[in-house]
Amino acid sequence: MNQTDYREIFRRMRRQGRILERMKDSDINSMLRKIARNIIGCESKIIAANKKDISRALFSGKDAAFIDRLSLDRKRIRAMASQVVDLSRLPSPLGRVLSVRKRPNGLNIRKVSVPLGTLMVIYESRPNVTSDVAALCLKSGNAVILRGGSDAVKSNRAVYDAVMTAVPAEIKDAVFFVEDSSRRTVDSLLKMNGLIDAVIPRGGEGLINAVVKKSRIPVIYHGKGVCNLYVHKDADMKMAVDIALNAKVSRPGVCNAIENLLVHKDAAKKFLPMIHRVYASNGVEMRGCPETRKILPDIKAASPADWDTEYLAKIISIKVVSGIDDACEFINTHGSGHSEAIVASGKNAAKTFFSAVDAACLYHNASTRFTDGGEFGMGAEIGISNQKLHPRGPVGLEELTSYKYIISGSGQIRK
Repeated sequence: MNQTDYREIFRRMRRQGRILERMKDSDINSMLRKIARNIIGCESKIIAANKKDISRALFSGKDAAFIDRLSLDRKRIRAMASQVVDLSRLPSPLGRVLSVRKRPNGLNIRKVSVPLGTLMVIYESRPNVTSDVAALCLKSGNAVILRGGSDAVKSNRAVYDAVMTAVPAEIKDAVFFVEDSSRRTVDSLLKMNGLIDAVIPRGGEGLINAVVKKSRIPVIYHGKGVCNLYVHKDADMKMAVDIALNAKVSRPGVCNAIENLLVHKDAAKKFLPMIHRVYASNGVEMRGCPETRKILPDIKAASPADWDTEYLAKIISIKVVSGIDDACEFINTHGSGHSEAIVASGKNAAKTFFSAVDAACLYHNASTRFTDGGEFGMGAEIGISNQKLHPRGPVGLEELTSYKYIISGSGQIRK
């Protein structure tokens, strides 16, 4: 398919996106529930396609974290369908009156939410993104171009086919799947400003940097997820161990898992042996600063580069800090602005942490693993943005909208 073909498709997408925007929310919700049923009904086909992608990935030597991100099973497919149903239960993000101004001259000015337009989502090895993104965009009135990675092409296609059997003919072109996964094609699509309103890359640092560098279209993206957990001196030690274990081990290959563990010097002698036993029994490789290694001499020394590394694996760097100010400074220097957490009994420490740390999501006595659209009650999300312009944190329905001003008058003219 050449650029002319794509341009014609995207023009049709724009037209059908306007039809989608005007559809009744009840009709959209009915369609989403049908999509969820179709995903479950196509479970065996999706799993069969996914097995082929996994076999190819294993043959090419992909690591365990990659295989985990790629894999679909009955539980994950049911979760995909459940997220689509959850979206159908949420209020429409469109047509919300965000503000009203009544001017002295009688003009009534309303600020109203509208779709962003036509989005292109470029993603790598997570097939569930196909259904999440399609459902989010349909619910928010956005046309969407889906470009998944070559490693998951069969899985993505199977999920896309299940979704599209529920989409009515008048908006079939509002959701388009790019079969060609070559970089040349992506590079050409990134130049189609005027036809595509925003690009959302979801994947590794290499993908995101390449899209940001090459795109002529505004980009909504997340950088790497270097998340940190700080254990304050008055922390409940058992709670801190439980949170540190969950935030690292429950699913280490995702962006909301922690990569650095910071421990107040007054808590280090008690806490570090506790977390060492738990991490060691769960196969976590620990790398520590000199103070940490005085208490845990058998672990590896952390290098300067470790503090900035998104491992996406069962590896964690541990540092003893002098206090909360030291912890906050470390996080602002080495964190990626994604998700940061403190375990502390007192509210004053949490208040200091929240005011001093600059990140999209900040936690007190809870795991960073909750940074997720579904866990935030958004139904689903396209990704986690650590930008500050427009969306920040989970990018859900509301984050996929812009706004326009509606001005009502009674014949006013400007003097």
